[in-house]
Amino acid sequence: MNEKTVLSASDATVQEFDWGELVWYANGKMGNSATMTFGRAVLKPGHENFRHSHPNCEEILHVLSGHIVHSLEDELFPMGPGDTIVIPANVVHNASNDGDDVAIMTIMFSTPDRQTIVADE
Repeated sequence: MNEKTVLSASDATVQEFDWGELVWYANGKMGNSATMTFGRAVLKPGHENFRHSHPNCEEILHVLSGHIVHSLEDELFPMGPGDTIVIPANVVHNASNDGDDVAIMTIMFSTPDRQTIVADE
């Protein structure tokens, strides 16, 4: 994919979960990126996403608004607007929102075909 592409907000792919949503703007499946995945994560107050890892890529998460606690294996990192975390491949992680406001984050992966493995609890 070497073409220049603009994606309208209405053309984004949305995945809804009990804890919030993932909105995808660019990836291989959508056909508009050959090397990366880019999206937005929305985490509802009082919720957390499942613990998981990505065997085939790094993840970069940047907090736009709200406050979260992000886990990397057994370490916890409080994060707020402007904070960024780089998550290596194969590292189990998740985010929790124990605040009163929705947390919004941009997320980027170093592959156009992000794979996710849910961790055993």
